[in-house]
Amino acid sequence: MNSDTTITASSLYERALGAYLGFACGDALGATLEFMTPEQIHETYGLHKDITGGGWLGLPQGHVTDATEMTITLSQAIIDAQGWDIKVVADYFVVWLSKHPTDISEAVLRGIRRYKNTGDLMAPYDDHDAGNGACSRILPLALICLYQDEAFESWLCEQNHFTHHNSLSDRASQMLGYLVKHLIRQETDLAEETIAEFIGKEPQFAFSPYPGHSSGYIVDTIQTVLHFFHTTNSLEDCITKTVNMGGDANTVGALAGMLAGAKYGVGAIPERWLKQLDPDISELIKKQTTTLLSLAEKLAEQNP
Repeated sequence: MNSDTTITASSLYERALGAYLGFACGDALGATLEFMTPEQIHETYGLHKDITGGGWLGLPQGHVTDATEMTITLSQAIIDAQGWDIKVVADYFVVWLSKHPTDISEAVLRGIRRYKNTGDLMAPYDDHDAGNGACSRILPLALICLYQDEAFESWLCEQNHFTHHNSLSDRASQMLGYLVKHLIRQETDLAEETIAEFIGKEPQFAFSPYPGHSSGYIVDTIQTVLHFFHTTNSLEDCITKTVNMGGDANTVGALAGMLAGAKYGVGAIPERWLKQLDPDISELIKKQTTTLLSLAEKLAEQNP
C-alpha cells in the first residue's frame, strides 16, 4: 500500500462504486458496437462516445447486456445468502434465465441448463472453453473478498466452473480480480506487480505491443483491457478507446470500465454517461456496492 495514502471507508466506496458503475457504463456503451470492426465503427459513428443503445440487440438507451445482468444477479445471490453459496448462485441464474434475457452466450446457457437438468454445479473441463464469460462476473467476489485472498480464489473457481471450466480462464480471472482489489485499496505498486507477475508466468497474455484483437477469447480480452488501461489517462478515454475496437465490445468494455473505475473512482465517470445509464440499474448497483462492502468487513472480522 502506498505509504502516503490513507484508506478510508469513503475512498473504498468511491472506488468500489466506480468499478461497478464503470463496468455497467462500459457494457452499455460497448453494446452498440458488439461484433463490429473498428473500420465499421469509424464509418458508422466516427468515435462512439455516448450511451445510445441500438446495436445488433436493438437495446434501448442505457440498457445493459448479460455481462451486467449476470453480475447483478451474482451480487444479489451473495447478498441474500449473506456470503458465498454456489447453489444459491446457480438458483439465481436459473431465475435470471427464466426471464428471457436479451443476450446470453452458449457457454452460459449450457451451464444453466446443465444445472437445471442434473443439479451439477460444475461444467466438465474443456481446453477450448476459454471465453471471457466467467471472467466478466468476478467483481462481486472481488468486493466481498476485498480483504480475503484464500476465500476469493476458492469461490472464484466455483463461480467460473459453473459455466467455464478452463485453466486459462481461471488464471486470467484470478489476476484481474486481484488487480481490481489492489486498485480499490489504492495499492498501486501491488497492482502493477500483479500484472507483471501474471505476464511473466503467462506470456501469451502480453499486451505490448498490442495485437489489436478484441474478442470473447480470454487472451484477446485481457490484452485489450490491459492495453487501454495502461495507455490512457482517464476513465472516459480507457472505456471509449476499448469499446471502439468493436468485437466483444460490451464485455471487454465492461471489464475496462471496472479497472478504470477502481483506479479513478466514481467521480471520474462522465456525468452524461450516468444520466444515460438506466436509472434502475444505477440505483441497484449503489445499494449492492454498499452491502457487499459491509459483508467484506464482516468476513474480515470473522477470519482475521
